[in-house]
Amino acid sequence: MTIAGCERELPLCEVSENLDIAAFVMFGDVEITEAAARELLKICPEHDVIVTAEAKGIPLGYEMARQEKREYVVARKGLKVYMPEYIYVEVRSITTLSIQRLYMGLDDIEKIKGKRVLIVDDVISTGESITAISKLVEKAGGNTVGMAAVLAEGDAANRDDIIFLEKLPVFPK
Repeated sequence: MTIAGCERELPLCEVSENLDIAAFVMFGDVEITEAAARELLKICPEHDVIVTAEAKGIPLGYEMARQEKREYVVARKGLKVYMPEYIYVEVRSITTLSIQRLYMGLDDIEKIKGKRVLIVDDVISTGESITAISKLVEKAGGNTVGMAAVLAEGDAANRDDIIFLEKLPVFPK
């Protein structure tokens, strides 16, 4: 598959007895992270801060923020000792077996309160993760101006409320 001008072979992973998905992992792939960030920034709306979820969206969120010299915030999957005051939402992702919580501490809430927020992730499949992040941004007083990903998987590629670089097919059995 070609992603932001980079050729990659993606392994198939079984998510159920009826469905396989192609695994796209940006961790450790600096070339594709830099290229995808650059290409997404060309088509994303104006924003003040980037928000992503822990963990697979972190390289993309960081690189987009680095290229723009802006701040980014990570919605954490667990509470940390440095988060005495926090907000959270619950989410069920296609790649996670159970319901999870996404947390944001007071320091990060202050970074996005009253700001235009761009939500980014590596892959949008069901949209559950970006919807949860959008609710978290709203709770924090931010204004979501766009939701973007490197890849849109399956039916997500038909959505008109997300920005993405390439379609990622699913493989029914």
